[in-house]
Amino acid sequence: MTVVALSGGVGGAKLALGLSRVLPEGELLVVCNTGDDFEHLGLCISPDIDTVMYTLAGVANPELGWGRADETWSFMETLGAIGGETWFRLGDRDLAVHVERTRRLRGGMTLSAITADLCARLSIAARVLPMSDDPVRTRVRTDQGWIDFQEYFVRRRCEPVVHELAFHGASTARAQPDFMAALRDPDTKAVVICPSNPFISIEPILAIPGVRTALADCSAPVIAVSPIIGGRAIKGPTAKMMAELGMTPSAGGVARRYDALIDGYVCDFADMDQVAGVSAKVTLAQTLMSTLADREALARVVLSAARMLRR
Repeated sequence: MTVVALSGGVGGAKLALGLSRVLPEGELLVVCNTGDDFEHLGLCISPDIDTVMYTLAGVANPELGWGRADETWSFMETLGAIGGETWFRLGDRDLAVHVERTRRLRGGMTLSAITADLCARLSIAARVLPMSDDPVRTRVRTDQGWIDFQEYFVRRRCEPVVHELAFHGASTARAQPDFMAALRDPDTKAVVICPSNPFISIEPILAIPGVRTALADCSAPVIAVSPIIGGRAIKGPTAKMMAELGMTPSAGGVARRYDALIDGYVCDFADMDQVAGVSAKVTLAQTLMSTLADREALARVVLSAARMLRR
């Protein structure tokens, strides 16, 4: 029996952690967005995979939401002193992961195999997969032209106005085989779309050929969790991007974005009036995950909603 979770970075990782703690060991499969992946300083960096991996391993930085809690910064300090680029900060421990991932990728290993080995070394019981072993790169058309996602997200701090998104390589990418097998498996009991940014975390996964069809045909209920509470995103540019793309920043707006794909939708009590007319079965809950108990409680709500839909 498997629960499949589609995840971006911080918000998705929080719910993935909750799911990992309330499900029996081995039942969680987390599929991570790799549209954020990029090459920097000659290294292959997978931000969402690493955030999920560090969170599940219990070593994530709780203040930043990314990187490691026990980090040091000698590399960045030295790099800045000699005139190198420091806009994308790489801690010393985190850097070791990127160096080793890059070495293995250039030696012919797949991102899936590398991620599985890193998770095993971090004693992570859940399976963590990239959405594809083929490169997909998110690009953003802004009022300043087309720019790479990390340029928009980190270097320019999401300040440019967004007009369009493109997922380069998605049309020819192959979905990770174990991901697709789980969607076809009649024993899969739920597919959870985590409270990640729909545009830059979930839609790159959906852009890979065959994924939308597999979700539509999946015998398990598909449950999405809103990343919006009271018209605001808890973290990241979701609400800002929705407004710039001509949508109302609301839990209802996110539900309608997923409309044809989902059977159930979990949103916060504060957004009860925003989900009238949503075709999916709506479950109201506290969706702000400030503590570990919050993460576990929301995971139980999501799994309960899935059980109700399976009956």
